[in-house]
Amino acid sequence: MEVKELRVCVGDETAFSNIGEALEAAKQYDGMKVVIHIAPGVYCERVVVNQNHVSFVGEDEHTTKITYSDAAQDIMPEGDKRGTFRTPSVFIDADNFYACHISFLNEAGQGVKVGQALAVYADGDCLTFENCRFEGYQDTLFTAPLPKQEKQMGGFKGPKEFAPRRHGRHLYKDCFISGNIDFIFGSATAYFENCELFMRDRQGEDIKGYVTAPSTYEGERYGYVFNHCRFTSDCPRESAYLGRPWRNFAKAVVMNSEIGAHIKKEGWHDWNNKDAWETMFFAEYHNFGEGAGTQRAPFVRFLTDSEAAQYTREKVLGF
Repeated sequence: MEVKELRVCVGDETAFSNIGEALEAAKQYDGMKVVIHIAPGVYCERVVVNQNHVSFVGEDEHTTKITYSDAAQDIMPEGDKRGTFRTPSVFIDADNFYACHISFLNEAGQGVKVGQALAVYADGDCLTFENCRFEGYQDTLFTAPLPKQEKQMGGFKGPKEFAPRRHGRHLYKDCFISGNIDFIFGSATAYFENCELFMRDRQGEDIKGYVTAPSTYEGERYGYVFNHCRFTSDCPRESAYLGRPWRNFAKAVVMNSEIGAHIKKEGWHDWNNKDAWETMFFAEYHNFGEGAGTQRAPFVRFLTDSEAAQYTREKVLGF
C-alpha cells in the first residue's frame, strides 16, 4: 500500500499546527496509508479519526501528549449532561489505526467530582497501540463497540449510539494505562502485552477501583487478555479489584503477570449480579506478586497449561 507522510509541529509554520488540520489534509489520501508524525508538545484538542489506515507516530510518549477535559457531568448547551460517550479526547472510528510514542489524556479529574471521562474511545478492527500512555480516572479507555443494549434510556448518547455494533480486535503493547473506576471497559477483543495498569487512588473511598469492566458479546471466544503485564498502584493494600462484568458474558484473563498488593484476595467482583456467574469468564494463570494468589472469588477460574496455550496473541487477535 502506498504511504503518505504528514507532519504536525507545534509552532512550526511549515507544518500543520495541530492534529485536526493534519487529519483534514489526510482525507485527500483516502485509500492510502497515512502516517502523521507528531512532534513533542501538548496538543489540547478533541481529535476524531474516521479514516482507515492512519498512524500517529510520536517521538516520546512522555512529551508528546493529546489531551482534553470533557466529562460526563458537564452540562451541554441544550441543558442535558454530556454523558460518558461524548467525553473522549481522542475518538477513533476506523480500522487499521496505529499509534506509537503518544500519550492520550483526559484531565477532567476524579470521577466522584466530574463523572466518566474518556481519554480514548477506540472503535475499529485491527487497532494497535505501542509504547503509548492512556491517563485518566474513571473510564479512561473504552474498547468499543458499545453493548448491544443500554440499561437506561440515553445511556449511550454519543457518536455511535444508533450505529450498527461491529466487533473489533485491539492490541496494546508496552503501554501504560492509568485510572480507577472501570478504567478499561468495553466489548472488543483486546490483548494487553507487557503493559502497566496503574490504579490511581480515590481518597476517602473504601473501594479504590476496578481495572476492567468488559462487556464481551455472547458467542465471542475472547474478551480481554493481559499477558506479562504489571498491575501497580498508589492505593492501600487490598483496596481494589482486577475487574467486574459490565454485562453478562464478560471475559477477562490475566496471565504471567505481576499483581500488586492493592488487589483484594478475591481478585474480581461480580457487580452484585450472581446471574452473571453462569456466563462470565474471569480467569488467571501463573501470576505472581503480593496481589496474586489462589483465594479468589468462587467464580474465578485458574487455567491449565493446555488452556493457557490458547491465549497467545496470534490465537486471540489473529494478527
